[in-house]
Amino acid sequence: MRYVVGYAATERGRDALNLACALARSQGASLDLVMIDPEQSPYTAVYPPERSFSTLLAQQLGTWLDEALAMVPADVEARGHIRAADSDARGLIEAADEFGAGLIVVGAGSNGLFKRYTVGSVANALLHAAHVPVALAPRGYSRIDPVTRVTCAVGERRGAEDVLEVGSATAARHGLPLRLLSVLALDSSASGALEEARLHVADRVAKAKTLTGGRCEVTGTVAQGRTIENAVDNLEFDDGEIFIIGSSRLALHNQLFLGTTASKVLRSLPVPMVVVPRSYAGTPDLAGSPGQPASPAPQSGEPQ
Repeated sequence: MRYVVGYAATERGRDALNLACALARSQGASLDLVMIDPEQSPYTAVYPPERSFSTLLAQQLGTWLDEALAMVPADVEARGHIRAADSDARGLIEAADEFGAGLIVVGAGSNGLFKRYTVGSVANALLHAAHVPVALAPRGYSRIDPVTRVTCAVGERRGAEDVLEVGSATAARHGLPLRLLSVLALDSSASGALEEARLHVADRVAKAKTLTGGRCEVTGTVAQGRTIENAVDNLEFDDGEIFIIGSSRLALHNQLFLGTTASKVLRSLPVPMVVVPRSYAGTPDLAGSPGQPASPAPQSGEPQ
């Protein structure tokens, strides 16, 4: 099991690396740190690059990659790659395809509040094109310890079943507590909708308990507020928690498209978010099949 990490020698890149290490430690995955070299792409305006500049850039990228690999904990296997692509998103998607990766990890935009999201251009492109789950690290994410709890958004729209299966498998593999969540923007008079949401969550909890086979604790809750953002603000989150949500119903089969609700949740979320493509059938790639070890990836500072 391999995770692709979109790395850059910036705070955003370090946020992504920290999250990737935490997820890898939780799921027994290896990491492929990928840096994109746009100068080597024939689709850029500066192609072909001036030779001396190209050499200096390659050396600098290699140095940054070695520094990143040195920050990976000893118990996480990792290798580094410098890839030519006309965009970071395309390069990461192609790397995920080539390596058979089950997850792409990137940092949020660089101008958000501490531990809040603003989706930058790379993350935005991935959230509208990737066909494997994408994990987003909030700004300032520094935790590298394993995940402690999984929260899974369970709506009633198409694709919710895929999210439930991914969340259940992720939590069950290492016995992590699983919290199933329905988020509502309601006023105090909408008691009928609130009761319907509670019944839906109870049904999803029963399904998750079947899926997890008693290997983890499963709970459910309904978050209510005047807005989606307000409802999320009212929730309590563990420092080591991840939040799993599904792609929009507008997404193509097995592809991501960040919907309106997910975008609103993202603006208030203080923990990493994992977005699952519509009709995603690769649960073992994200969560790991019980009893199956991760594919080995030797630690290396050599760009590939």
